[in-house]
Amino acid sequence: MADKLGQGLDNALAKVFTRPAPKSAGAQMKYLTKQFGGTKAAAQALGISQRTVERYIAGKLKRPRQDLRDRLEREVKKRWQPQIRAKARQKAATTGGIVVSTRASFGYEAAAGTTDEARIRDITQALPPVYAERLFAAREQGATEDQLQKIAAEGFAEMYFRANNTRAHGLEVQLNNIEHIDITL
Repeated sequence: MADKLGQGLDNALAKVFTRPAPKSAGAQMKYLTKQFGGTKAAAQALGISQRTVERYIAGKLKRPRQDLRDRLEREVKKRWQPQIRAKARQKAATTGGIVVSTRASFGYEAAAGTTDEARIRDITQALPPVYAERLFAAREQGATEDQLQKIAAEGFAEMYFRANNTRAHGLEVQLNNIEHIDITL
């Protein structure tokens, strides 16, 4: 299963960066070497040899394979501007919440005689800070995509389907098959 919700959370935090992250493979390797405290640790984190890291830093290698390029970008983004990212996460978790725009399959568990057929919906919904905090905390603790989807489904159930718990009491929502997701802080 693709990690779409987790990636959406990471992308939302990346949007608040005040400076662009390093783009070239050499600059990314230099940054990661500094972050990990040496070429050996950076190489282990990327799943490549120490010598390969040294070649990128020296400029002897310039264009990594697609899988290495993706790992490099992911590791740099994970560590880039941690204080800015922490402030944005704190704001979302205490005052701002998040806005989730998604195209996904939503199913329901409700009282007998009502529909529980899953169907594709396009929904843009503001989720309160409590759900932002739960999602970011779960992501930080290494939650699976299914676990993140359950938290998001609870937020959609409360805010969208039960209208801030003013109707459809007891309705449980399941979020599946995310086709697209965009999260903003």
